[in-house]
Amino acid sequence: MRISQAWIIASKDFRTFTRKTNILYSTFGVPLLVSLLLPAVLRLVESRHAGAPGLAPQIAGNLLPAFTFFYLILAGIIPTAIASYTVAGEKVERSLEPLLATPTTDAEILLGKAIAAIVPPLGAIVVGSAIFMTLADLVTRGTLGRDFFPNGNALVVLFVMAPLAAAISVAWNVVISSRVTDVRIAQQVGGLVVLPFAGVYVSGEVGLIHLGVTRNLLLVAGVQLVAAVLLLGLAVATFRRDEILTRWK
Repeated sequence: MRISQAWIIASKDFRTFTRKTNILYSTFGVPLLVSLLLPAVLRLVESRHAGAPGLAPQIAGNLLPAFTFFYLILAGIIPTAIASYTVAGEKVERSLEPLLATPTTDAEILLGKAIAAIVPPLGAIVVGSAIFMTLADLVTRGTLGRDFFPNGNALVVLFVMAPLAAAISVAWNVVISSRVTDVRIAQQVGGLVVLPFAGVYVSGEVGLIHLGVTRNLLLVAGVQLVAAVLLLGLAVATFRRDEILTRWK
C-alpha cells in the first residue's frame, strides 16, 4: 500500500470539505461551543451550591471526568458528516467514479478517506479540550484548591479513546455509505455509532460506572479496540469498487 497515494486522496478530500459549510461547522464549531458551554455549566453549579459541603468531591469525582468523557462522544459523532460523504456524497456528485477507475487500491482509497475524516475532527477536539481544561481549572480552582487538569485520565480519553472512537465512526460510516446512495440516510444511520458512547456517558452520570477511574477507562478502550478492528475489517470487505462502479445508478 502506497501511503503517498492515500495522502493524495486525503488532500483532495480536505479541499472538498473546506467548501462544505455544514461540515466545517460540525467539525470546528461544535467542539468550540462545547468547550465554552461546559465551563459555564461548572460555574453555574458552583454559584448555586457555593459553600455546600461535599461540592469539591462532587466536581472532582463526577462532573469533570464526565465532561472530559463528552469529548469521546464528539470524536464518535463529528467524523460522521465527513465519512458519510466520502462514498455516498461523492457518488451523488459523480466525483467517486473517476477515483475508483484509477489504479489506486481499495486500501489506499479507504486509508486516504479515513485520514481526511479523522484528522480534522481530532485536531479540533484536542484544541477544544485544551480550552475546556483551561477554563475549567479557572472556574474550579477556588473550590478544589488545585488545578484538576491535565491528568492521566484526561490524556487516556483524548489520545487513546477518542482516536479509537473516530476510527470506529469512520469504519461504520464507510460500511453504511457503501451500501446506500443518499447522503442523508448515510448520516442518519451512521450517526447511530454514537449510541454506545452515549450509553457509557449516561452510565457514568447515574453512577453505574465511574468515569474517573483509570481502570474503567482502559476497559472501555479495550472494547473500543476490538470493535475498531472488527469494523475496519468489515469496511474493507464491504467496499467493493467494481460493484459501486457497475451497479450504482
